Amino acid sequence: MKTLTTLTSVAALLLAGPAFAEFALDTRFTDADGDLIADIPTDPAQLADPDTLIFAYTPVEDPAVYAEVWQGFLDHMAEVTGREVQFFPVQSNAAQIEAMRAGRLHIAGFNTGSNPLAVACAGFRPFAMMAAEDGSFGYEMEIITFPDSGIAAVEDLRGSQLAFTSETSNSGFKAPSALLEGEFGMVAGTDFEPVFSGAHDASILGVANRDYPAAAIANSVMARMIEREVITSDQVVTIYTSQTFPTTGYGTAHNLTPELQEQIREAFFSFEWEGSALEAEFANSGEAQFIPITFQEDWAVIRTIDELTGVVYECN
Repeated sequence: MKTLTTLTSVAALLLAGPAFAEFALDTRFTDADGDLIADIPTDPAQLADPDTLIFAYTPVEDPAVYAEVWQGFLDHMAEVTGREVQFFPVQSNAAQIEAMRAGRLHIAGFNTGSNPLAVACAGFRPFAMMAAEDGSFGYEMEIITFPDSGIAAVEDLRGSQLAFTSETSNSGFKAPSALLEGEFGMVAGTDFEPVFSGAHDASILGVANRDYPAAAIANSVMARMIEREVITSDQVVTIYTSQTFPTTGYGTAHNLTPELQEQIREAFFSFEWEGSALEAEFANSGEAQFIPITFQEDWAVIRTIDELTGVVYECN
């Protein structure tokens, strides 16, 4: 785990690509201050002030587990905001983005890769991220296989199958696609067969159970699965580890009232981690607090990966 100031380029930005990706918000939103996120509407008629706040964590294989993990935090948010707060289990990144775009989701943690799409298309305003006690944060993309798979190095993936999670995932698709092509000259569909599992834990379980010969995953998810004894460390072998990337970004829908958005921020930064279910779950991957972030600065490397891999932010 590192601070983002230590980030090097992604395979030298894949042979000297642009420093920042092209990025623009959907025409539904404005960005008068140039911070790359949607402005809060100035017209009171466009503001939302719901009695019940809906929160969603990034899609996982078993949402019920994380509903329990987040409950103490949501109770704290209810106390700070004076509103009821409900956990909304989402099945996919697309469903999570659509829920916020449609006004059914008010607060969310969007994973690293889907964060730019949520900002561009759903008016997501990220402001927080989990970090260690010393303020460091991040995770690495790993390519994993199982023992005796015959895959000992990245080059051995040629002619084999590689599991991705979803096309909006950074470590589950975009970063490994860029790195495999940039560093190893390997293209999905030509040099290896891509398949999609839908989630990091599904990919990890797939490799551990030998359903997939290899997978690209976020190592923070794998660390938590090993700690919960969902898998054992001897079921998987890592053949590649990337540079450090930012983790899930937390924030609000753009059209909540300014006062409510400020209360939600306060709930994140005043939450007491010690003894909480969040601490018990996320300490396994090194997190111990929420820290402030900005999309403009902290997601620059992810927007660059999007640019280099030809991602287009299509907002339907």
